[in-house]
Amino acid sequence: AEDSLAFTERVAREMAEVGWETGIELAEEKGPAPIMLDKFTVTAQMLTRRPEMVNDGYRVGDQVRGSILIARYSRYMQQFPDSLTDRIADKGARYSHHTSIAPTGTISLSLANNASNGIEPSFAHLYSRNVIREGRKTKERVDVLSFELLEYRKLINPSAEPDGDADNSLPDYFLSADDITPKQHVDVQAAAQKWVDSSISKTANVPTDFSFEDFKDIYMYAYDKGLKGCTTFRFNPEAFQGVLVKEEDLENTTYRFTLDNGEIIEVKGNEEVEYDGETHTAANLFDALKEGYYGKL
Repeated sequence: AEDSLAFTERVAREMAEVGWETGIELAEEKGPAPIMLDKFTVTAQMLTRRPEMVNDGYRVGDQVRGSILIARYSRYMQQFPDSLTDRIADKGARYSHHTSIAPTGTISLSLANNASNGIEPSFAHLYSRNVIREGRKTKERVDVLSFELLEYRKLINPSAEPDGDADNSLPDYFLSADDITPKQHVDVQAAAQKWVDSSISKTANVPTDFSFEDFKDIYMYAYDKGLKGCTTFRFNPEAFQGVLVKEEDLENTTYRFTLDNGEIIEVKGNEEVEYDGETHTAANLFDALKEGYYGKL
C-alpha cells in the first residue's frame, strides 16, 4: 500500500513539474497569462499570511507582480525546485493553474474504451450503466466491461469473468472499487492532491453492508488528511440505485410494485419487466416511477 501511494505521488509530481515547464515555454512563445503581468498591492493580511514576504523586504502598499506572487509565495509552488519557480517568477507561465483530477468515468467510457478512471480503480470489471435513450420511458441498462478485462480476454483468456470458475477466473491483482477500503481511497487522493493546484475529485465506494461505525469517521479522516473534498457512494436502492450498478447488487435487491388492483408483486432488480409496451429492468422502472421521471426522458 505504501508503495502505491509513493508511486501515485511521484506520478502526480512529474505531471505537475512537466506541466509548469511547458507553461513557461508557452509563455516564452505566446506570452504569459495576463494575471502573471498584473501588479498587486501588498496588504497587511498578505504579510501576516506570508511572513517570508516581510523577510524579502515587502511592506504594505508595495507593488508585486503576479508571477512573483505565485512563484515565490504560493504554498503549492514552494514545493517545486528553485530552478523552476525562479523561471516562473521571471517569465511567468501561460496559465495560472495547471493540474485538476476529475472523475473521468463518463469521458473515459465515451472516448477511450473505459481505459482510465483518473485516480479511481475500476468501478467493477463487469457492470451495468444506466443511460438515457431518446424515446424510452425509463433508463436503459447497458453492460460495460473494464478496459483491463477486455485486454485480458484479448491477450490471455477470452472466457475470463470476474466471478468465473477456476479455469476462467481473473488473477487476484484485478481489483475494483469495492476491494479498496474507504480509508485507502482517501489516502490515494491525499497522495495525488499534494501536486494538484486546482480541483480534485474521487469517490470512496462503500459496500452496502458497511457498518456505520466503520463509516462515520471517513470524513474526519479525510479532513485530517487535508483533502479538498470527500465523496462517498453506497448502493442504496431505497434512495437511488445510481448510474453504475453491479449485477450482484441488483440480484440481491427486491423491488415491490403495487398494481392498480392492490396486488403487490416482488421482483429482483436485475429481472426484466414488461410494462406500458416496453421492457424495463425492475430497478430502472422502480426508480422512474418513484422519482417521477417515467416517460419524461
